[in-house]
Amino acid sequence: MADRGALKLVGFIFATATLAVMLVAGMVVKGYADGAFTLEASTVAASR
Repeated sequence: MADRGALKLVGFIFATATLAVMLVAGMVVKGYADGAFTLEASTVAASR
């Protein structure tokens, strides 16, 4: 059975990773809401 110290460390690592993912997801959603990003494909005129 795992000791409590190791379980606390693993929990802290997972909590940190979860917080980082939530922060990045929030920043991406805010970027889409502010119009910094767009879901539409950009049209590139290829002159060949």
